[in-house]
Amino acid sequence: MKRPLIVLTGPTAVGKTSLSISLAKAVNGEIISADSMQVYKKMDIGSAKIRPEEMQGVKHYLVDVLEPEEEFHIVKFQQMAKEAMEEIYEKGKIPILVGGTGFYIQAVTRDIDFTEAQQENTYRAELEKLAETEGAEYLHDRLKEVDPASADTIHANNVKRVIRALEFYHQNGTPISAHNEEQKKQTSPYNLAYFVLNAPRDILYERIDKRVDQMLEEGLVKEVEGLKREGCHRGMVSMQGLGYKEILAYLEGEYPLEEAVRILKRDTRHFAKRQLTWFRRESDVIWVDKDKFHWDEKEILEYMLSVLKEHDILG
Repeated sequence: MKRPLIVLTGPTAVGKTSLSISLAKAVNGEIISADSMQVYKKMDIGSAKIRPEEMQGVKHYLVDVLEPEEEFHIVKFQQMAKEAMEEIYEKGKIPILVGGTGFYIQAVTRDIDFTEAQQENTYRAELEKLAETEGAEYLHDRLKEVDPASADTIHANNVKRVIRALEFYHQNGTPISAHNEEQKKQTSPYNLAYFVLNAPRDILYERIDKRVDQMLEEGLVKEVEGLKREGCHRGMVSMQGLGYKEILAYLEGEYPLEEAVRILKRDTRHFAKRQLTWFRRESDVIWVDKDKFHWDEKEILEYMLSVLKEHDILG
């Protein structure tokens, strides 16, 4: 018997948080955050982190557990999420993965294997040095030669991922893109219900703009100032998140606040678009269009529960 796993995802600002609480209470579940930013302490406003009072007693995992200077990546997420799932199963409850980071969700639902050969630090250091001396484009060109498919999907400026792909090729003699394709074909080891919450694009974009305005009202600038005072800088994974890098650039005098806000809204809209593209490529997802349910959360929840019964996730 495959163990049950529920996924509730969707683009940023679509309204996953309150629905996830209602869902968890209805199915006797606990929530694992599939979000690359909410894992960090002291980063509450910019990550739209759920507040303790909003949790209504539902236990959340992978929220507020790492310091901003710690690295959080796909392998670490997968390991922490699996540990959380075991803990939830042991209580006889159902894990619910909630968040918008599609690759993180896929790592769990398909149980992608990241245990490649140990990283060779000397080769990695060599590539890092090349990035510094020859530039990101040079490294990206090298990737084009050995793995054009990865070069197509990884931007030259994403040096970390370019290095990872070159490293994989160096270790295995095969492109990481082929490995990823193979992993994607795996069926889920879980009895899975994968819900994608969605809304019409114009409404979604309006919600994104409103959310950014709300973050500023709640003190986003002050939050980033505090992190900067503590030594947080652009080189950190945590500070590359939406809301943090733009405000940090403003604090460092790169552009005025109005411009930082404009860029943040624009980039968040682009991010939502990319999220939706990702979910459309995933198989077996159940689209939940909020407007078809008259934006009524009760109606949406009833529909989701009926799907869970069909999937034999609920008795």
